[in-house]
Order: sequence, then structure tokens, then C-alpha cells
Amino acid sequence: METSKSELYLRTAFACMACDGDIAVEEIALVKDLTEKSTLFSSLDVEKKLNEYVSQINEQGKKFLFNYLSDVTNTELSVDEELEIVKIAIQTIEADDRIEYSEISFFKKIRQRLKISDEKILEEFPSKEDYLLPDVKMPEDMNWNVHFENITLNIKD
Repeated sequence: METSKSELYLRTAFACMACDGDIAVEEIALVKDLTEKSTLFSSLDVEKKLNEYVSQINEQGKKFLFNYLSDVTNTELSVDEELEIVKIAIQTIEADDRIEYSEISFFKKIRQRLKISDEKILEEFPSKEDYLLPDVKMPEDMNWNVHFENITLNIKD
């Protein structure tokens, strides 16, 4: 099944929320804000999809993240669409004002799958050079020290 761009964007946000093993209230608030103020997810039932993703990641663990990364690799994206993925990832990682190493490491795994140049990313996000610095060489199947079986959506209105 081919993933729509809207769903890939939402999965980007979710994967960046979940890659540290915890979904913060601020991260959910960011997705709500993006849903209300943009058309990124307009074709989706966002709450339903997020609940599906929670079930999937609790069931599959890190395989969910690898499947997402595979979809990024296999989806034909324009430069603007790749920039949107970078933007969503950065916003999500920074939403709770607590940036974990696992989140930056995961961002770098996303970045490796995009064709866009670092220069183009830095034109849009000049203060994010640290996100693009080389990382310690880790095997692709690195064992994230994260437990997914307890992930929940902490939705508060």
C-alpha cells in the first residue's frame, strides 16, 4: 500500500514523538496545531491515525520505526516535500523543550534517506547545523534503548 504524503508527514511527527519512548503532551499539541493551522494532514482522521500508530508501535516496537524509514526511502519526494519532512521532524523533536540523543540520532536516520542537500536544509533552518553533523557510526539495526510497550497518547484538551 502506497503511503500518501499527508500520512507520511503525520508518521514523521509520530515517529519523532515516539523514538524516545515517550510521547509528550507538547508533541501532541504540536500535531493538533498543525492540523488546525495547515493543510498537511487535511485528508486524514488524525486522531484515528495516531491511535493506529500507537497500537502498531506497541505491537511492533522498533520495527515500526524501521518501516517508517523504509517508506521515506521509497517515496518519491520533491525538494519542498523533503523540506517539509525535515521541518516536521525538527518541530516535533523540539516541541517538549527536551531534546534526547535518541531523537537527534533518529533525525539523522531520516536525513540519510533524503536527497536534499545540507545547504538547502540550512537555508531553511540556519540554526540547526548540529542536527546535520556526522554521528557516531551506528549499525542500521541499532538497538534503541527504548521500550515501546508503554506508549500512550497523553491527549489533554
